[in-house]
Amino acid sequence: MVNANGTTGINFILLGLFNHTQIHLFLFAMVLMIFITSLMGNALMIILINVHPQLHMPMYFLLSQLSFMEMMLVSTILPKMAANYLMDTRSISPTGCGVQIFLLLTLGGSECFLLTAMSYDCYVAICHPLRYPILMSRKLCLLMTSGSWLLGGIDGLMQAGATLSFPYCHSQEINQFFCEAPSLVCLACAHTKIFEFFMYVCCILMLLIPLSLILASYSLILAAVLRMRSAGARKKAFKTCSSHLAVVGLFYGTIMFIYMRPKSNGSEDHDKVVSVFYTIFTPVLNLLIYSVRKK
Repeated sequence: MVNANGTTGINFILLGLFNHTQIHLFLFAMVLMIFITSLMGNALMIILINVHPQLHMPMYFLLSQLSFMEMMLVSTILPKMAANYLMDTRSISPTGCGVQIFLLLTLGGSECFLLTAMSYDCYVAICHPLRYPILMSRKLCLLMTSGSWLLGGIDGLMQAGATLSFPYCHSQEINQFFCEAPSLVCLACAHTKIFEFFMYVCCILMLLIPLSLILASYSLILAAVLRMRSAGARKKAFKTCSSHLAVVGLFYGTIMFIYMRPKSNGSEDHDKVVSVFYTIFTPVLNLLIYSVRKK
C-alpha cells in the first residue's frame, strides 16, 4: 500500500465476518469444519483420479484441476480469516492483500476457462462419442488446462498490480473478510474511474466469453439429445452433463452477482453474504455434486 506522499503505509484492516459472541463462535466453528471438509474432500478426489487407471480420462483430469482450484481458493482466504479471529486481530499487510487479490482473480479467471473446457468435453462425449479419443486427446487437454491457468494468471497479475499502485490516504478498513479489488479500490484517494471501467470490462470478457462458449456447447448438446430416439440414451446424456451444469450455475450466478451488478443495487453486507457462499460453500458443494453424480 502507498500513501499519498508515496511512502509505504500501514496494514489494511479486514472487518471480517464474526465477533466473539456465542452464536458467532458456533458459526466460526461451522465454517472451519466446512473448510477442512472441502480441503480433505478435494484432495481425496485428486488422489483417487491419479491412483485409479480407469479414471485416467480427460473428463476426470479436468475434474482434478477443478478440485485443485477449489483447494487453492479456500486455502487463500480461510486460514488468514481463522488466524485473525483466533488471535483477535484484523490486520493484513499490503503484500498479503496483494497476494490474496492475485490468487482470487487468477483462480476465478482460470475456473471460467476450465469450465468452458469441461463443457467442450461434454459436447464431444455426447455428440461425437466415436471420435472422443481424437477430439479430446491428452495433448489438447493439457493445452486447454495450461491456457486456463495462463489467462487467469495474466488477469490476476494486471488487476492486482494496478489495484495496489493507487495511493491509500483515507480509511484502511475493508468491509470484507478477505482482500478483493473492488473493495480496495473504494478506499483509494485517487481518480479510479478509468480503472473501474477497465476492471468492469475485464470481468465482462472473463465471464461472458467463456459463458457464451458454454451455452453454445450445450445448445449443440441439446439439439443432439432431442434427436435421440432412445429414452435410455437421453438419460445417459443428461447424467453426463448434469453435474457440470450445476457447477456452472453456482459459479456464474455468484460471480456475476458480485462483479457485474451495479454498486447501487445492494449493500456491502449483501456482497459479504454472497462472498461467503462463493468462497466457502461453493467449493464443498461442487465436491458433493460430483461425488453424488459420479461413481
